[in-house]
Amino acid sequence: MRPAALPGRHRAVGATALTLALVGVSACGGGGGAGSGGDDTVSIGFLASLSGTYKPVGTDMRKGFELYLDTHGNKLGGKKVKLTVGDEGDGPPTAVPAATKLLKKDKVDVLTGIVANGSYNAVLPLVKKAKVPLVSTGGRPEVKDLDGLWHTSFLSDEPGAAIAPYVKKQVDGPVYAIGPDYQGGYDELRGFTETFKKEGGKLANPDGKTTWTPFPKTTNFLPYFSKIAKTDAKAVYCFYAGKAAIDFAKQYAQSDVSHLPLYSAFLTEGSVLDAQGKAAKDIYSVMNYAADLDNEANRKFTADWTAKHDSQPTTYSMSGYDAAAVLDKAITSLDKDGKDITPDNINKAIDGLGQIESPRGTWEFTKDHAPVQKWYLRQVRPDGKKLTNVMVQDLATLGG
Repeated sequence: MRPAALPGRHRAVGATALTLALVGVSACGGGGGAGSGGDDTVSIGFLASLSGTYKPVGTDMRKGFELYLDTHGNKLGGKKVKLTVGDEGDGPPTAVPAATKLLKKDKVDVLTGIVANGSYNAVLPLVKKAKVPLVSTGGRPEVKDLDGLWHTSFLSDEPGAAIAPYVKKQVDGPVYAIGPDYQGGYDELRGFTETFKKEGGKLANPDGKTTWTPFPKTTNFLPYFSKIAKTDAKAVYCFYAGKAAIDFAKQYAQSDVSHLPLYSAFLTEGSVLDAQGKAAKDIYSVMNYAADLDNEANRKFTADWTAKHDSQPTTYSMSGYDAAAVLDKAITSLDKDGKDITPDNINKAIDGLGQIESPRGTWEFTKDHAPVQKWYLRQVRPDGKKLTNVMVQDLATLGG
């Protein structure tokens, strides 16, 4: 049975793309999708931040998608894959022209990727006009018309909503909420603050509202920490990723509030953890994935990942990997039924999928076209000579 969504909570839901990789060979002949070039090839467009603040996030998403292809003969559903990658950059000014190239010039059968909510909102009209399914690997803002839109990651309010009850139980007093001033930050922090208040929690922010830091230009967080020190905060909750996460964590450890427990979403995820170093020790995070999850799919995923990369897999690489798995399963069903590989048929096939075996655990799409899935509490702890995000406990199962 699918778990119900949290009651009363809003569902938060250069100038051209750079062709970075072509995986597989375009087949000759007709009958395939708009950009497939033939019955034996499917054309996939992958759009993610390969430059800018969220470069570490987008890079891991891309690597996860490509890892699935590498371990499946560079095929999805038995079809060769032509993969064209575009750079989302820091948002719409880069994302829109990149997506336009993928959809209009490259005529991809499916678009996947997208890191930031602002990019997602800006690209959405292009996707709808092209009538190409979008299998996104980042968080998703609120969307009314879900036709053709799928997510292998999460709805953007879910991380905060999952950890808020735990923080309320652990912290004896007000919590200070802080995040980046853009759509993704609004959604992420809303999930925490709304749920935290419903649990009886109080924000330490003077006006009772989240403090926003200009995005992406904020690199000095010390003035904000000085303001937190003047409140009665007993803990801090934040959402930051990419380079901003490095700056935030390092400066937090040197600030007047370093003694306050720090709870977060995405702050220590991925390659940023190495850059944060000792400053990240003991930070708590909420995530839908941990590299040490004990299931067969994750054991294979982590083994394949570490064989290619000198790092542990992340939620970003996992969501990219799962996007490829979803397309693999959907295209396989079309081939089995003798149907052409077209954007419309791929979308219908995704709609009919059941459970997906994933490194995070088995999941399936809900009526919101996003996974119903578990969320985990993690803490940065020593693992040999390195620091890593260690899974502490289950927090919640969200989706509906």
